[in-house]
Amino acid sequence: MVFRPLISIIMAVKDTGPYLIECLDSILLQTYENWELIAVNDHSSDDSWERLTEYAQRDNRIRIFQSTGQRLNSALKEGYINCRGTLINRMDSDDRMPLDKLEAMLNVWMLHGKGVVVAGGVEHFVEKGTVGPGFKRYDQWLNQVVKTSTHYQQIYKECVIPSHCWLIHKEDFSAVGAFDPDVYPEDYDLCFRFYRKGYKIVGINKILHYWRDRADRISRTWKEYKDNRYFDLKLRYFFELDRDLSRPLVVWGAGRNGKDFLMVLKKYEKETHWVCNNERKIGKTIFDFQIHHFSSIKRLNRPQIIVVIAEPSAKFEIECHFIEWDKKPVEDFWFFI
Repeated sequence: MVFRPLISIIMAVKDTGPYLIECLDSILLQTYENWELIAVNDHSSDDSWERLTEYAQRDNRIRIFQSTGQRLNSALKEGYINCRGTLINRMDSDDRMPLDKLEAMLNVWMLHGKGVVVAGGVEHFVEKGTVGPGFKRYDQWLNQVVKTSTHYQQIYKECVIPSHCWLIHKEDFSAVGAFDPDVYPEDYDLCFRFYRKGYKIVGINKILHYWRDRADRISRTWKEYKDNRYFDLKLRYFFELDRDLSRPLVVWGAGRNGKDFLMVLKKYEKETHWVCNNERKIGKTIFDFQIHHFSSIKRLNRPQIIVVIAEPSAKFEIECHFIEWDKKPVEDFWFFI
């Protein structure tokens, strides 16, 4: 008999009434049918609860709850407590699933089993007009990460697994704390917890989620997302998981990102070698750190190098230097932007 595990889809709902029908229909039309949707209403002020109630009455695989807490993580925790499935997926209530999303992710997960997180590609969309260039670049980057399964190699750049495009065994999910930590961005923090636990991430080179961009999404409106570089979150995990205190630490980049990064880094480490390739800045002292020419890296003994430069051509040039110097990603250098 073919094993057909129940997939629990956990979805927090907050004032997404105009988009819920499209979202729920995309779940109902999934080619893999052994799923349950745990939808938790997070104190919506629109007709979201009425729409959820209507769909729950039509299909008993949809179970609905009212959140007893406040904000997104509380609703997700409520959903997880009530799920019955063997495998866990999360959905955003204003997005859409392609018809074979669950089937495609399950088929890959079945090849590996526990200890593996399956992740798919994404594509942003808008109701009117075109998706902005920033989101297009993010989609392209993220889908390349998925294609090459280089999630941990790229993890300090951006969130490598969006909140809605992963599948994991329930026991594995509980083992990393599920939705318990009240940390935002919650999806990025979850990626680092997968990394800490050592789960293998297997990417599926296919668009498995359609991600709606809208002006009132929380990534645009919540203060926790105002500075989307997330230096504090990244450094907290870097010092826990990757920092070797016996090796010198180098920060490469003396623009605005570099300066802002150094201000956060001072909370974690006082002795830092700061470098750049801008002749006008070399030799200057800022925040009690003197800026050196990047070639000085070669004189250091096995340095760990953090790059905080966003410009693509500059990053490519830096990568060429790393190849020349026989520096390895994850072992010797990390890009934080």
